[in-house]
Amino acid sequence: MRAGAVGLVSLLALGAGLGACAASTAGPETTTPMPVPLSAIIPAPVAAHPDPAADFTLDRSSVITVSGGAADPTAQWLATLLRRGTGFPLPIVSSARQGERVIALVAGPADPSIGDEGYMLSVTPSEVVIRASSGAGLFHGAETLRQLLPARIEDPGSPGPWVVSGGQILDYPRYPWRGAMLDVARHFFSVADVERYIDEIALYKINVLHLHLSDDQGWRIAISAWPQLATIGGSTEVGGGLGGYYTGEQYQEIVAYAASRYITVVPEIDTPGHVNAALASYPELNCDGIAPAPYTGTDVGFSSLCVGKPITTQFLDDVIGELAALTPGAYIDIGGDEATTIPAPDYASFVEQVTQIVVKQGKTPVGWAEIGAATLPPGTVVEGWDTGHDASVQEAAAQGARVVLAPADHAYLDQKYDPETALGLTWAGPVSVEASYAWDPAQYGVPAGQVEGVEATLFSETLTTMSDLEFMAFPRLPGIAEIGWSPPSSHSWDAYRERLAAQAPRWEALGIGFYRSPEIPWPAG
Repeated sequence: MRAGAVGLVSLLALGAGLGACAASTAGPETTTPMPVPLSAIIPAPVAAHPDPAADFTLDRSSVITVSGGAADPTAQWLATLLRRGTGFPLPIVSSARQGERVIALVAGPADPSIGDEGYMLSVTPSEVVIRASSGAGLFHGAETLRQLLPARIEDPGSPGPWVVSGGQILDYPRYPWRGAMLDVARHFFSVADVERYIDEIALYKINVLHLHLSDDQGWRIAISAWPQLATIGGSTEVGGGLGGYYTGEQYQEIVAYAASRYITVVPEIDTPGHVNAALASYPELNCDGIAPAPYTGTDVGFSSLCVGKPITTQFLDDVIGELAALTPGAYIDIGGDEATTIPAPDYASFVEQVTQIVVKQGKTPVGWAEIGAATLPPGTVVEGWDTGHDASVQEAAAQGARVVLAPADHAYLDQKYDPETALGLTWAGPVSVEASYAWDPAQYGVPAGQVEGVEATLFSETLTTMSDLEFMAFPRLPGIAEIGWSPPSSHSWDAYRERLAAQAPRWEALGIGFYRSPEIPWPAG
């Protein structure tokens, strides 16, 4: 849902007051931390009305109540989190008894301005109430409550007190697509790694996980009709490592885990370029019938499917069909970028063919900006990745396509923070923390109604471990999440860097090895 009128009269719009954020979770364990202020949340809420006289204290007598079936999954998730951190029993009940402190999750009619993903949160001395019209909204509200609790809530059995700042929040997203792209093709990452990343992006209300499942260096999803894609194409990665791939069951486990955090997985099979792993697996996919050697370098733009060959059409039918059957979400991403070896007319014809295959499977096509050069089916989503006003994006928008913006000089988390950063690339960077925050999707020449959202993109040419992923994503990813969620009026670098600094104790408690950028006034200790 786009930003609209605030429907709760008592709430105040966020503005300059967002900067009044203390690093409240910092400090020695011997002191009692101040409650986290409502203005400290990332992404910034649409509106917040603090009430210092209405702080809520979570204690051993507290209960979680649920109303509406959509509340049950979030109640279970929240209870697990809070029980682990506090050691309190926190039973989930349908109604509270006299005198009990209550966290109430209410699924049902709410202020219509908040849409499907928004929520209302009210904190008084006796109860915390999260109200939303859907399970997604309740989950986002629960993640906000999590940020309002001291960072020690992330540590098993930590000492209290557990105080939540009093007041009210009304909140809903600016854009419906708030994505994080994870490249598991250049280097393979396990199911456990991907699920950990899902938890980390969910904290900041990301709702799309774009999985880059194939590239020149590796094919990462088993396809029953083409088994060598996994066994041969999945056996390599950048630098010559062992690679790996997901079975259908493992992929479905990732999809289900993401869904439990109200995140939609968008799988990408990059075509017609970036396909050396597929070409090495099956000689017949090559125009000359000769399979190339597996590739473990980092060059791009040299490989291509043999467009127009009947076996290529069969390959696409089989792969997209099986992937669509494994994917409950609405989208299949066909890639389409950097296909530099194919003449423009052949490329356009190929894109039109493959997008129709996606439509035939009941899914919506997604692709990188270059697919805008072809005639696209209605509803297609095009991802703009270039560093300026991309002509291909403009062509796609002129056809009515929806546009997700991920400008590489702002949103590519694989770019170095500065020239001295040990990991990362520099072709669009360096990308500082401020640069990752200092952009507006409304300024890229796309009609406002066609901007679907934003995406934080993380390619893995130089990243081999989960620690590497986290180092490059944090602290930049939360800023891109805020650009996608929060109203533009709340965007202030000076205020944001203070709020970002206050996230550090939580990341430390979660074991996230983030980059301590000198741009941010991190708390001491």
